Amino acid sequence: MTAPGTAPDNDTPAGDTGGPRFSRRVRHWLAGAGVTALAAVLGITLAVRGGATPACAAPPTGNAVHKGKASFYDAGRSGGNCSFPGPPADRLYVALGAAQYSGSAACGSYLEVSGPKGTVRVMVMDQCGGCGPSKIDLSTEAFTRIADRSQGIAPVTYRAVVNPPLDGGLTFRMKGGASRYWFAVQVGNHGNPLRSVEAKGSGGGFRKAVRQSDNHWTIEGGIGPGPYNIRVTDVYGRQATATTIRMVTRQVQRSTATLASASPTPSNSPTPPPTPSAAPSATPTESVAPTATVEALAGAPRC
Repeated sequence: MTAPGTAPDNDTPAGDTGGPRFSRRVRHWLAGAGVTALAAVLGITLAVRGGATPACAAPPTGNAVHKGKASFYDAGRSGGNCSFPGPPADRLYVALGAAQYSGSAACGSYLEVSGPKGTVRVMVMDQCGGCGPSKIDLSTEAFTRIADRSQGIAPVTYRAVVNPPLDGGLTFRMKGGASRYWFAVQVGNHGNPLRSVEAKGSGGGFRKAVRQSDNHWTIEGGIGPGPYNIRVTDVYGRQATATTIRMVTRQVQRSTATLASASPTPSNSPTPPPTPSAAPSATPTESVAPTATVEALAGAPRC
């Protein structure tokens, strides 16, 4: 943000050592610099309060264990910042701070949270505005599984659930306002955080969609009226392609394509996307990911 105050032009005649005019110029310059510095600070503060994604942000992945605290809240019928049609049927969900929410990159993934009373599996559905990097906000139902509600806040550890078992295949929901001229889709029932979404219409090849902070993937200019083939890749390199997805807004379309597989390929970095093929048919089972750099897995910059 550019501040209105800047140093004035040199108003001292040649050969003049400064005197009062020089002092005035210095004062003006210092005032301008002060405004600039203040504006920069305010800009940073507003960005943080506005929920901007931190420069180094990534959802929980791999088998890294995070230690922190958990509180609880009730989202009602809302699907949270992830823009889901509603909360999961079991109402076991969690909101993450901005760094781990990572501009919606964590949406639809699962965490295993352990507290004083036990362990619960929750789906990431929301962003917690007041949560720092070690704080999470559980649904009331989830919190009571791991601690007494009277505690209000409980110490917890949590980790990503890699390749969680899911019912059915990937789901797709076109955003209201989407059309042949503006493609905008939400992918659901994927289990692991997603790395990329690509789509193509009846003509042309796959085009890469851009992830938005409301958990929709968009392609400016659109890709025609459909139906579409949509190729989804998660942070571990698993990939699946769903076919015949229609341009019907605000309706959940279910597919048989699934990202599930027996186990991730051991690696210290994401597996390169395989050649597009038919959706895997393996029975979804939870597996343990190899220890890997979390930022690398999520495709975020390392700090």
